[in-house]
Amino acid sequence: MWFLPPVARIRTVFVCQQCAAEHPKWVGRCNECGAWESVVEEAVAEKPKAAASTRTSIAVGGVAGAKPIPLARVEPQAHRRTTTGLEELDRVLGGGLVPGSVTLLGGDPGIGKSTIGLQIVAGFARAGKTALYVSGEESPEQVKLRADRLGCDESVLVLPETCLEDVLAHVEAVSPAILLIDSIQTVHSRELSSAAGSVAQVRECAAALVRQAKARARPTILVGHVTKEGTIAGPRVLEHVVDTVLYFEGEQGGGLRLLRAVKNRFGPTNEVGVFEMEETGLKDVADASRLLLAERPAGASGSAVFPTIEGTRPLLVEVQALAARSALAMPRRTTLGLDANRIAVLTAIVDKRAGLKLYEHDLFVSIAGGIRVQEPAADLAIIAAIGSSARDTPLPQDVVFFGEVGLAGEVRAVRHAETRLREARKLGFERAIIPAATERQLRPPDGLSVSGVASVSDLFTTLW
Repeated sequence: MWFLPPVARIRTVFVCQQCAAEHPKWVGRCNECGAWESVVEEAVAEKPKAAASTRTSIAVGGVAGAKPIPLARVEPQAHRRTTTGLEELDRVLGGGLVPGSVTLLGGDPGIGKSTIGLQIVAGFARAGKTALYVSGEESPEQVKLRADRLGCDESVLVLPETCLEDVLAHVEAVSPAILLIDSIQTVHSRELSSAAGSVAQVRECAAALVRQAKARARPTILVGHVTKEGTIAGPRVLEHVVDTVLYFEGEQGGGLRLLRAVKNRFGPTNEVGVFEMEETGLKDVADASRLLLAERPAGASGSAVFPTIEGTRPLLVEVQALAARSALAMPRRTTLGLDANRIAVLTAIVDKRAGLKLYEHDLFVSIAGGIRVQEPAADLAIIAAIGSSARDTPLPQDVVFFGEVGLAGEVRAVRHAETRLREARKLGFERAIIPAATERQLRPPDGLSVSGVASVSDLFTTLW
């Protein structure tokens, strides 16, 4: 007698695209994370219960059948790292890729995710190791054209495949030293009926790739799409299950790219690598400050230099402001690379405490070079640039500014003052205007004079 194979049960679930929480019915707002219009309906095939017991441990260094042990008996071990061939990337990762680690690389379209991914796997191939590039968005011919432009090693293996089960089978057969998936949103599993890129597909495919990476001690890189808000597309659990999350930042028209680590289980977080996009690929930028200030105009009003801290490294950036008389009833306030709300507050402070009639001017403030600055230590440089443009008086070329400004017009102390001053002196600056409280607590480097100001009015008195 013939028996039909068991049919997988299909159930309909309502899943939040932000936090992957399941709901019994559709709701306009997720009860877990509070996101609006994020709950979607998906059909999910139920897996046999026995499958859960056969899964491999996903912890680095974990073994099957592990038992609880006292923490005192755990012997710390240094992770063996493999260099990627890019010094700035190794800096962000904490020294290189760790065996079994899974890295999620996100960024805007065209920012350079596929380029740096191909450069990484090519570096492994040049070292005589097997490297597998799984392309779900481009054909092998397209990958070959990019590889020729970048001068990559031709021994890199390219697999144009989007089915998870086929990808895992090829990976087991090839056993590469590194695996790159471009991108995770294009991979789908046959066990799920939902479309590729959905919450269920991204969650299950990422979990399967993570399990294999841990079981085989194979470094794996997942390229991820981003939403219009700039976050990684798919469920939030995607960022939780990986070991490292990297974000590419920068203007597509500009040459500079910033690679920022927002999560790193094997190294520092909030570390930043600086790259320059060239015809032959992404190149390390060792002296980013000099490059950012290379085109600074001489004798132009509205230009101030601010030493910012990105991760553990200082960068000198140029703050530019333009105050132009407005014919509108409500003048415009436009910002690039800065928080618009912060600029509105600083404009009100300058208007109230320094007597500048900015309510009659359109105001444009930006950071040159496509860099984004979020720290409040930039307040003093922004106010100096705004005052310089409003008065149409250039600031001295050899001065840097940093300090936080409060609503009362007071200038507050900031951290890493000595690191900022050393970077400024290295590039030839001879004077710094900083908070008065900070001036009393530091030793400036030789050749750099420091002037402390306690308020915005003191700043304008010192400058003019």
